[in-house]
Amino acid sequence: MAKLTKKRKEALSKYDPQAEYMLDKASELIKEINLAKFDASVDIDVRLGVDPRKADQMVRGVVTLPHGTGKKVRVLALVTPDKEAEAKEAGADMVGLDDYIAKIESGWTDMDVIITMPTVMAKVGRLGRVLGPRGLMPNPKAGTVTMDVAKAVTDVKAGKIDFRVDKTGIIHASVGKSSFTAEQIKENASELLATLVRLKPATAKGTYMKSVHLSTTMSPSVKIDKSSIKGL
Repeated sequence: MAKLTKKRKEALSKYDPQAEYMLDKASELIKEINLAKFDASVDIDVRLGVDPRKADQMVRGVVTLPHGTGKKVRVLALVTPDKEAEAKEAGADMVGLDDYIAKIESGWTDMDVIITMPTVMAKVGRLGRVLGPRGLMPNPKAGTVTMDVAKAVTDVKAGKIDFRVDKTGIIHASVGKSSFTAEQIKENASELLATLVRLKPATAKGTYMKSVHLSTTMSPSVKIDKSSIKGL
């Protein structure tokens, strides 16, 4: 067993790692036991009772966090010339089409979100080999393939994130920063969890949310009491 560091021992002394906490208390605790000296991300991990191998149990969606993620999101808008000004005014960091497609084909992926239009998906589609494994491929369900480019850019900049269950049945997402107040963390996490509840597949049997944990980049995790989740 790995030796516990002094900081980790101190963090573990402030709560019971085996206990379940109400969401508001967990949001307070996660700030208290944060080990990082930098503004760490606050992450949520939700283990779902679904089988991701079945298409009708693939949980995927988007949510706009009330307080954003706290991260600077680099947005690339792959749009036609008539939409470039609109994308720039909405806050896109990079705007263009053919030049950026060529860069991506060469392996460049220095962006966090790509927003594009249905009319250019024939060109963007061939980037799947590069973007797919990195989770950067635009998708209509995530709102990143749309003719309303300005709204899509604005939403992403305001804290809109997309999520999907991984092959082990877990949803991973960032719901803020350690510098956020406990109330902001709670509200962001609550919004994501409420969205997951609404997305429960009709074919999923048994317990839907098996476990929920909050953690920061370097801290131990805090287990959430599922009775504090709206809609469950």
